Amino acid sequence: MGKEQILVVDDEEDILELVRFHLEREGHPVTCAETGEKALELARSSTPALVVLDLMLPGIDGLEVARLMKADKALRDLPIVMLTAKGEEADVVTGLELGADDYVTKPFSPRVLLARVKAVLRRGGKMDPEPDETGVIRRHNLVIHPGRREVLVDEKPVSLTYTEFGILAYLARRPGWVFTRTQIVDAVRGDDYPVTDRSVDVQIVGLRRKLGEAGSFVETVRGVGYRFKE
Repeated sequence: MGKEQILVVDDEEDILELVRFHLEREGHPVTCAETGEKALELARSSTPALVVLDLMLPGIDGLEVARLMKADKALRDLPIVMLTAKGEEADVVTGLELGADDYVTKPFSPRVLLARVKAVLRRGGKMDPEPDETGVIRRHNLVIHPGRREVLVDEKPVSLTYTEFGILAYLARRPGWVFTRTQIVDAVRGDDYPVTDRSVDVQIVGLRRKLGEAGSFVETVRGVGYRFKE
């Protein structure tokens, strides 16, 4: 069975060829585009399984391409891995909030890019929770029971506030996904604590402390937000 087709979008020919080479070596058919307009055209005609999208493009930039894809019923579920330059943290945040799935910062290691692409393809680009048949989320040595609002670490109960539980369950449902503070605020509306962009950091500190060593599974993505370790 052949591997998934990937669309690579970058206006720098050397980067385009570098990414193409490594993806094709892994067995992926690759389609390339040097502009946002061409990327949208190819995404609609070649039905790729994933897009590697540079944000700095002539004409329609990468953020606008992502926005247009997520607004298109035929393309909205297409996973996107962004390529960004250092210092573009604001663009990374915007891209993730538009629905991009992950990002890699230039200059990048091809091995890192391949790992990110593989992880996103494995998740299928879907934002659906992954609980077992009872609704329980099991990650590492953690068991999270949404119905009971119960968390066990090594089979021992951990007492969390409403908001701490909500943040943990939200992140743990999608291990590896990077979420901005704004996304976390939108997803978790605590009754016991007013969740704001800044207060998310405070909640994370408390959550990690209560989880003990398991708190290391909640990872900080500097300048962007948080994710749960895969």
